[in-house]
Amino acid sequence: MRQPGAGAAQPESGPAVPTRPAAPRTLRVAASCGTGCCGTPPASAPAPAAHAHADHGHGDGHAHDHAHDHAAGDGHDHGPLPGLLRIAAALAVALAAELSHLLLPDTLAWEAVGMALAAVAIALAGTGIYLSGLRALLRGRLGIDTLMAVAVTGAFLIGQWPEAAMVMALYALAELIEHKAADRARHAISGLMALAPDEAEVQAADGRWQRMPAASVALDAIVRIRPGERVPLDGRVTAGRSSIDQSSVTGESIPVDKTVGDAVFAATVNQGGELQMRVTAVAGQTTLDRIIEAVEQAQESRAPTQRFVERFAAVYTPAVFIAAIVVAVLPPLLMGWTWLDAVYKALVMLVIACPCALVISTPVTVVSGLTAAARRGILIKGGTHLEGARRLKAIALDKTGTLTEGKPKLVHWQAWGAADAADAQRVAAALAGRSDHPVSRAIAQGLGLADEAGAAPAVEDFEALAGRGVQGRVGGRRLVLANHRLIEERGLCSPELESLLAGHEAQGRTLTLLADDRAVLAVFAVADTLKPGSQDAVARLKRLGVVPVMLTGDNPSTARAVAAQVGIDDARGGLLPQDKLAAIDALRQRHGATAMAGDGINDAPAMAQADIGFAMGAAGTDIAMETADVVIMNDDLGRIADTVALSRRTHALLWQNIALALGIKAVFFALALAGQATMWMAVFADMGASLLVVANGLRLLRAGSDR
Repeated sequence: MRQPGAGAAQPESGPAVPTRPAAPRTLRVAASCGTGCCGTPPASAPAPAAHAHADHGHGDGHAHDHAHDHAAGDGHDHGPLPGLLRIAAALAVALAAELSHLLLPDTLAWEAVGMALAAVAIALAGTGIYLSGLRALLRGRLGIDTLMAVAVTGAFLIGQWPEAAMVMALYALAELIEHKAADRARHAISGLMALAPDEAEVQAADGRWQRMPAASVALDAIVRIRPGERVPLDGRVTAGRSSIDQSSVTGESIPVDKTVGDAVFAATVNQGGELQMRVTAVAGQTTLDRIIEAVEQAQESRAPTQRFVERFAAVYTPAVFIAAIVVAVLPPLLMGWTWLDAVYKALVMLVIACPCALVISTPVTVVSGLTAAARRGILIKGGTHLEGARRLKAIALDKTGTLTEGKPKLVHWQAWGAADAADAQRVAAALAGRSDHPVSRAIAQGLGLADEAGAAPAVEDFEALAGRGVQGRVGGRRLVLANHRLIEERGLCSPELESLLAGHEAQGRTLTLLADDRAVLAVFAVADTLKPGSQDAVARLKRLGVVPVMLTGDNPSTARAVAAQVGIDDARGGLLPQDKLAAIDALRQRHGATAMAGDGINDAPAMAQADIGFAMGAAGTDIAMETADVVIMNDDLGRIADTVALSRRTHALLWQNIALALGIKAVFFALALAGQATMWMAVFADMGASLLVVANGLRLLRAGSDR
């Protein structure tokens, strides 16, 4: 069972996700291949945060196991020419070596010219690769560099030096292309970093406005955001009214209205009027910064398929290396093959053997999935949870704040008996406006008289009746605004009124009645209204085969009423936190993998007990979001179904990539044994497979929901 994390206090402006100290906006991204292609772990020494290739593990005491940085120039001696120009020169010289071998006279002098050209091509394409491979071989490590170094050396020794040169040049070119493709996944989340502006317009002590670096703005400073500008830091509105495009942080496609007291997030866009805000989170601690940090940490969490692939690769490469030695030695001794033919086939097998495509496919796909989720306001805390969501068979949903808004609203009112409706509205608004009870506030706001000067009459002798309501004198009359129980105690109920109240109670509404000493004057029904999209979200979960269940501490009748509105068949009310824990265990035994979605402190234990915990981030408590495996940044319940759908798509792509990588290798192994595959064909097969699986994994960045 997972335990809740002990999170630090969070800034008030945004959801509680892992924090980091203020720092310049530089992004550390996990390498697309967390281990070497051959299963050897990368060096553990930390590297500078801003270095995009820091996690490839090129430490002095460690073999270069993954060659995705060769062409980029990160620590190997590639010669004086940079990048693509250097590789183009290597290809041209390798082609010259090939032509010299085919066209020039077969003499020792011309042979020496061709060998020299081949050596120059290899030096241009990858001196660092070759030397790194030889060092790794001496240390007993088997990586892609090792395989290439052995293959090139062997080709030279058997007189296939033009092919050795072309193989190295083609390999370097394919590595450069693959490196650029993989960068899209590794750096996709870094695009968020550029969204927050570098400067902010800050109010000075003398009241004047001045522009300064956003990284220098202090906590509680007053910042002005003009129409069309991006919000530089998290804060709360102190003046103005506008609409904010929050899609970069919460994934909401519709702009959200903001007024005094509302929170705004860094990198969101002010679309309407001018706003002033008080800074609640400095640079490095904004909601955007914390999202990026959480995704970075999630990239380092190995998904189950990724762990499987890494274990497989650690066994696969040595096994193929041994098989290549067997092919080079035994057939000439036992089957009459020529030594040159056997050695050549073995060298081709070595080139094919690199599991680069196999190993790179999983981290690229997982990082793409995590990034695609973050772009839609879904913060998934690790590849394990991204893959695990596909197994969900049931989900327990809290009611208040998850399925409903969590804010009571006046949904119906009517005058009763001979009472005048306008008079009843005025006196009820007067009484409700004096109370701070949530139901009273909902009535006052719903009646619409709170902001109208003089609309509500004065109240005298006001008194709150604990657990009953409020009372006072309005215009000389003694009136109460009370619950059903107090009206019954005063003997003011009638069969007709009871019938009306029963109908509202069956819909989960809270009833308040206005009465004087002789009769009931009006009836007010207050309810916690459904969030927009709750019904559609529940329907989508059902279509995905996930059984929705409501678990709430609210009374059972209200739970059943709300459940009926959203389409949930199993609703359980009156539950304490320990009851929710027991319910999660029961659901797991009945259905299988079970999730819990909520936003309150009382939901945190059940979220920790569940296979996956979902926190509704916009209004959730810190402990709920620290405990959760997935945080829904914009409170859209439909994002839970998106997570399940994305998880299934990610898992499908992972196994598509595994099948693709192994299938291509199997075909070329067979061709190599039959003598139909050359070394340059093997390079194209290996690196072509790598490019295919990277491109396939990147499809997740364009993945939409199943709505």
